[in-house]
Amino acid sequence: MLTIKTVNLETVVGVTTKKLPYHTWPEFAFAGKSNVGKSTLINALMNRKSYARVSEKPGKTQTINYYCINDAFYLVDLPGYGYAKAARADIKAQWGTMIENYLHTSGSLQAIFLLVDIRHDPSDNDVQMYDWIVHNGFVPIIIATKADKLKRSQLAGAVKNVEKVLREKSLEGGDVTLRVIPFSGVTKAGRDEILSVIAGYF
Repeated sequence: MLTIKTVNLETVVGVTTKKLPYHTWPEFAFAGKSNVGKSTLINALMNRKSYARVSEKPGKTQTINYYCINDAFYLVDLPGYGYAKAARADIKAQWGTMIENYLHTSGSLQAIFLLVDIRHDPSDNDVQMYDWIVHNGFVPIIIATKADKLKRSQLAGAVKNVEKVLREKSLEGGDVTLRVIPFSGVTKAGRDEILSVIAGYF
């Protein structure tokens, strides 16, 4: 099992930053719509309560945050997308450009985790992000968050629904094999499986 020993928020990239940092250590990125639980997940993976800022207000993550882990690899928190009231339209477009630029230019990116809310069908924005990821040569690992909100008997059906909707709506990756990992920020169920996926790249 991968053990997180040290955590350092090394770099924060905003919308006005043109050049992304160059790393030789592997990067693992996390994408998801606003308020899907991305910061909660990253805190759980790092075994920290509030290192990544968690907010009840959607649209809080407006930067690309690089967390250096164990002086060996990075967890990269991408800006949340799809929140209508998050900012002016031009700023929201810049967030999209930031994410797409990251996918295009990161030479150290190993895997992308796409977070969706297990309780609902993936949104059009989720499907668009899924297509962006596939278009850039990656198969996203799907993290189905808020699993504690469902009964255990409902989980398997909800996971199949997430996969079904992504496949049917996708323009790029309708035929790829998806891995969907249910995750709970309350019980931390799914944390070890996600860390095992990351460890598999070393």
